[in-house]
Amino acid sequence: MSKAKAEGEAKPKSGKMKLIIGAVVLLAAGAGGAYGAVAAGLLGPHTEEEEGPNEPELVRKGEEDPYAPAAEGGEGEGEGTSPVYGEGGNEYRTLYYIFEEGFTSNLKDSAGLVQVSLAASTHRDGRVIQWLAMHDLAIRSAILVELANTPEDDVYSVEGKERLAERLKDAVNRVLEENEGFGGVDEVLFRSFLVQ
Repeated sequence: MSKAKAEGEAKPKSGKMKLIIGAVVLLAAGAGGAYGAVAAGLLGPHTEEEEGPNEPELVRKGEEDPYAPAAEGGEGEGEGTSPVYGEGGNEYRTLYYIFEEGFTSNLKDSAGLVQVSLAASTHRDGRVIQWLAMHDLAIRSAILVELANTPEDDVYSVEGKERLAERLKDAVNRVLEENEGFGGVDEVLFRSFLVQ
């Protein structure tokens, strides 16, 4: 009987041991699964999604722009005054960046030259203007490539100039996207346009 008693006592111990090991394995698997879910972003705070990417925001007329470029001009010019916007038109205000120097380039498959002065506009906050100034050299290079790739016929028609302006806008935004992760230029405008 002592043998039967010993075997009977051993069985419950072995059953309790299996139960304990099973519980530990389940806890470890659950903890590993929870860690994996948090690491994958399925659980826990979603700060990146809630805040969104840090991209320039559209600025409505009359709203304050936290990245507004510094006002230019001498003392007393415009001090303490804010712009007065009209009631109609676009609900967003427009900022302009003027490229200081003009652009001169040969035209594609032609002996002709084009000389242009340009500006860029945006409805987004002042970071876009800052980025245009910061990456002026790379933007100038991209613009010159686009000008050199322009057929002579395009510079004589309104439609051709509109296509060129669109290509220039795309080139400027490509440079900004490569360097800052966001374009933001809505339009490239001709300040002067000369063909020789």
